[in-house]
Amino acid sequence: MSVQVENLENNMAKLTVTVDADQVEKALNAAYNRQKNRISIPGFRKGKVPRNMIEKMYGAEVFYEDAADILVRQEYPNAYDESELDIVSQPDIEVVQIEKGKEFIFTATVALKPEVTLGKYNGITVTKIDCSVSDEEVENEIKNQLANNARTVTVDRAAQNGDTVKIDFAGSVDGVAFEGGTSENYSLELGSHSFIDTFEDQLVGKKAGDEVDVNVTFPEDYQAEDLAGKPALFKVKVHEVTAKELPELDDEYVQDISEFDTVDAYKEDVKKNIADRKEASARRTKEEEAIAKIVAKSKMDIPDAMIDTQINSMINEYANSMRQSGLSFEQYLQFTGMTMEKFREQVRPDALERIQSSLVLEQIAKDENIEVADEDVDARIAEIAEQYGMPAENLQKNIPDAERKEMKKEIAMQKALEFVMDNCKERAKAKKKADKEEAAE
Repeated sequence: MSVQVENLENNMAKLTVTVDADQVEKALNAAYNRQKNRISIPGFRKGKVPRNMIEKMYGAEVFYEDAADILVRQEYPNAYDESELDIVSQPDIEVVQIEKGKEFIFTATVALKPEVTLGKYNGITVTKIDCSVSDEEVENEIKNQLANNARTVTVDRAAQNGDTVKIDFAGSVDGVAFEGGTSENYSLELGSHSFIDTFEDQLVGKKAGDEVDVNVTFPEDYQAEDLAGKPALFKVKVHEVTAKELPELDDEYVQDISEFDTVDAYKEDVKKNIADRKEASARRTKEEEAIAKIVAKSKMDIPDAMIDTQINSMINEYANSMRQSGLSFEQYLQFTGMTMEKFREQVRPDALERIQSSLVLEQIAKDENIEVADEDVDARIAEIAEQYGMPAENLQKNIPDAERKEMKKEIAMQKALEFVMDNCKERAKAKKKADKEEAAE
């Protein structure tokens, strides 16, 4: 295999990869073995047709697509390593040549990590944040905790917002049922806005045993084009209405749910926890402000392919989070009336912000000669092992070098952020004055 690199505009590059003909022959044979059980020719049993007979009847091209897929998957990682480029996107693959007895040639167009010219990062001014805790905040927190410890009870009354109804529903458009529009014993919290349009509103006031016709209209930009903008009818049967029954705040309750004996002691602990959260939130807000100011004063040319790759990563994060709550990403899009294109456009600014933040922190770590020792990585692995309740030694053995390298980069970025924050200046100031001072920095 050989690799030629052509640098393109906007931090893009094209790798031209050439694979020896003998590897092509192996890939064609592998493609034949993949397909032979699906090919029938009179006089031969399935799976027993010789490759040369298939190629004679259908042409050698019958195996080219599978062979190309095999070769790209096999050779692109090698080309990636050989190029020694800092690639930050998935490759855009194009097959240039595939023919029996000849070399296989394909190109991979990729985004490269852009160079960063840092603006000011030492002595950044951030806004001071008040972290004091009011009595009202304490009371609201306690109310929320009471709600979390509430009992769920079946009620014999009309459903209200905040109640949960167990329902069967069957949806149709113009009298025809549609995919994903039917479910049984579905628990729906009214007021959660989980379903489209006014679906939940039309169940408020209904009781167990009621059968309801719910009329809604799908959004114009709904992901299923055959449903977009159309009115739909849902036949709904209410099986049960449940509500939350709050416990009483007294010493007995406090002793049951905490380590404290009295309501007063419990309230003091609640106040301390709120203060800790506000401090952590203030820290994050100041970090975001500092990084945003550094990004605004820095220069970097970020290729679109890098942003697209980050968006794909974020979609995978969302999908994994959805799966943990029992919902597929496709169902999430359907219930929210969001298209994949609209979702990608919605998260694009966040994706760009993530990339910019990472790039400036990496550059700060480099410019400040921030080093990460193996002990730092070992400590991070120990933290992860503790979270999952497993021995750190076991995790150490199973983490590949590439992942350790990624951990090292993340730790360096964290240390760079700590450097920035340790050297920040806090200032409480009016917005107009702040804007003038910031522009002058």
